[in-house]
Amino acid sequence: MSKHFSAAPGKFVRRLALTAALGLASAASWAVEPFSAEYQASYMGMQGDGKMTLQAAGPGRWRYSLDVTGMGARLSQSTTFEEHDGRWRPVSSTDSQAGESGLAAMLIKKRTVEATYDWDKGEARWSGDVEEDEAGPVPLRPGDMDGMLMNLAVVRDVAAGKPLEYRLVEDGRAREQNFRVEGKETVTVGGRSHEATKVVRESGSRRITAWIVEGMPVPARILQQRRGRDHIDLQLQSIR
Repeated sequence: MSKHFSAAPGKFVRRLALTAALGLASAASWAVEPFSAEYQASYMGMQGDGKMTLQAAGPGRWRYSLDVTGMGARLSQSTTFEEHDGRWRPVSSTDSQAGESGLAAMLIKKRTVEATYDWDKGEARWSGDVEEDEAGPVPLRPGDMDGMLMNLAVVRDVAAGKPLEYRLVEDGRAREQNFRVEGKETVTVGGRSHEATKVVRESGSRRITAWIVEGMPVPARILQQRRGRDHIDLQLQSIR
């Protein structure tokens, strides 16, 4: 993820999705329920707004969306998923980015990528503005997730005390992704302090940290860093 939107064109939205460690269920019942959450976004000194929403998308299906706007840029991702044999699995997703005005219009290349997870055929494919080696197909296994669902599972599994180990199928490849718990810290949401569980994933020079508060269906804070420097910081403002 580029905190000034220019590095690695086309990757920002997908990486942002990986930072959005979204939990949709309570520890007691794991019931998926609609919501809308507002975030303050900060990247390289620029300020923006983030919004996460969850809506029903037909019988047994849900659509989760993340949008970030600010400084003339618009970045978004949506994922449709379903429950099958007690697991969440992705059905389709769309990532897009565009610079709409100002400096962002020069720095951000307009780009859209669509993914299809065909569980009958057992393969995932990508189309749109993708390189040949990112189009797939990639064989699917039971339990495979895209970025949204992997991070949904992180919040669920933190509450359940389960290992935070996943297989991510995204960007035309499959790879193992592991998070670790780094204790408790205090975070502030809407002027109130809360104790949060801090979870971290490191991959090369990249580090993703999420602060998960018991009873909240979304993370209170999400921070992505690269080479020790902050790239984007999302802080929860309100949820309904």
